[in-house]
Amino acid sequence: MRIICLFNLKEGANAAAYEAWARGTDIPGVNALNSVKGFTVHRATGLFGSDAKPPYDYIEVIDIHGMDAFVGDVTDPEFQKVAAGFGEFTDNPTFILTEDL
Repeated sequence: MRIICLFNLKEGANAAAYEAWARGTDIPGVNALNSVKGFTVHRATGLFGSDAKPPYDYIEVIDIHGMDAFVGDVTDPEFQKVAAGFGEFTDNPTFILTEDL
């Protein structure tokens, strides 16, 4: 299963501070979870064929082994510290659950 997270930063949040936190805490923390096959964070840079601003600033791609194991990992009190940091930067993130066709 793959989870796609789309989000913008909160008003007043510093993009450089978020990206430093993502590289130093979020990416290694999520990738260390047993339930996660792989986790990447991407900065949106544009829309193909358009000069319009993308609707989201960042996209996360989380490949997991299974939902039950992932929920167990992310609800662990130690991981909740990472989740709290994510919440300090992000404005209403949308997590989309997907499956391969």
